[in-house]
Amino acid sequence: MSNGESAVPEIDPSVPPSGTGCQECLDGGGWWVHLRRCAACGHVGCCDSSPGRHATRHHEGTGHPIIQSFEPGEDWFFDFRGQQMAIGPELAPPSSHPSDQPVPGPEGRVPPDWTERVNS
Repeated sequence: MSNGESAVPEIDPSVPPSGTGCQECLDGGGWWVHLRRCAACGHVGCCDSSPGRHATRHHEGTGHPIIQSFEPGEDWFFDFRGQQMAIGPELAPPSSHPSDQPVPGPEGRVPPDWTERVNS
């Protein structure tokens, strides 16, 4: 395969991530615990432990079924359709948010009692 084609049609390895943080949280004054990247369009959203759960909401709104962790040192994929881990190709760089970006983030917006506010 060439030119960004993938063996999995729901994954486009040529699309870069949409940014270094969850755009919905950034726009709305929110915060996140961890970040996830849509393997189809590159949308970066927050994980389900985060108050906004924007990665799942992105899946629900678009039907894009596969995400990849957008955390440094993590390369796992998850498929919402079967609620299970998945396998995917290397995606366009960068593969994570900057390593100096705080977790949770973004800097200055995480409440002091954030551990009590995470979704379980």
